[in-house]
Amino acid sequence: MTRLIIFLTIFLSIYGAMHLLAYLGMRPLLVKREHIRRPVLFFMLLMIAAPILVRLLERLDLEGSARLLAIVGYSWMAFIFLTFAGFVAVFAWDLLLPLLSRRRPALADWKLHGPRCALLIPSLALLLSIYGVFEAQNLTVETLSIPTDKLPADAQPLRIAQISDLHLGLLHRHGKLEQVVRRIEALKPDLLVATGDIVDARLDHLDGLAAIFQRLNPPLGKYAVTGNHEYYAGLDQALDFLEKSGFTLLRDRATRVGPLMLVGVDDPAGGHSVDEATLVDPADRCYFTLLLKHRPLVTPGEEVFDLQLSGHAHRGQIVPFNFVTALEYPLQNGLYRLTTGALLYASRGTGTWGPPIRVFSPPEITLIELIPRRTPQP
Repeated sequence: MTRLIIFLTIFLSIYGAMHLLAYLGMRPLLVKREHIRRPVLFFMLLMIAAPILVRLLERLDLEGSARLLAIVGYSWMAFIFLTFAGFVAVFAWDLLLPLLSRRRPALADWKLHGPRCALLIPSLALLLSIYGVFEAQNLTVETLSIPTDKLPADAQPLRIAQISDLHLGLLHRHGKLEQVVRRIEALKPDLLVATGDIVDARLDHLDGLAAIFQRLNPPLGKYAVTGNHEYYAGLDQALDFLEKSGFTLLRDRATRVGPLMLVGVDDPAGGHSVDEATLVDPADRCYFTLLLKHRPLVTPGEEVFDLQLSGHAHRGQIVPFNFVTALEYPLQNGLYRLTTGALLYASRGTGTWGPPIRVFSPPEITLIELIPRRTPQP
């Protein structure tokens, strides 16, 4: 209970501060329009509380109301963040202007904040939010080709499909999952892996989703690890859903899958962590070793893995939030070669969290092709 109170206090403080600065930015438009200003303030207060109210309505089994408020509240979240970011840039410029104008006096009249800017910034934020709705539907396939000596030289390339951060719940349901499954079916992977946050909320009202997942039957199977949202949604329920969907859960363990050694670890949201390197038997390091880990963080001992697949950060989901997520997850988008020689791939995610919107960070399915190095002919 204490942790929940701390979380809510931090969330409401940060989200409230974003609204306050956005309101101050728009104030030149509202200061002489009392009939508009008061409804705007009331609506902002409602939107600050909306994410919490959504969860309360969901727990009360008021699914329709929860879904409607989620669509409005989370879409507003994207809009207010973009508005906030725009006014941060405007206020920063105006604060620096006296210093800049000392060197270049011509800049003295270039103050940005005013009625025009108060209209322009929210207008741009609205346009970007509308664009982001369409970008969130633009599911891309990112293809990686990785040569390796750890597959037989005469073997065919091995195709691994990765999904991550699908966030099935109030906003992502049958339509989104159908889109994802159809794309994976077309890729015809040998193996499907899910690197966490496949679910986002209660699943008792999402009948039929497991059956959609069951259509995917790659030759080497389907494997999944937990993300933080599996814990938020209710771990037992989330694991039951993944198992019904046909996934084998890798919870701090390794297993041999064809020519691969597959290792999966639980997300630390569960309250514990494991030394990942100890999960791999030294005798098995001759196999190409794939680590499934929700968060794109590197821990000591990574040299025992050939490739780590992660997600979690969404590359910020909405630019410029990627600069914020990069502070904690600098390896948040694409393929990285670590100092140990191992590789890490961080997915942008297959769905969205919160706002059903993405701005300059489209959702993805990742297709990794492991290509055997051919022995040179004499």
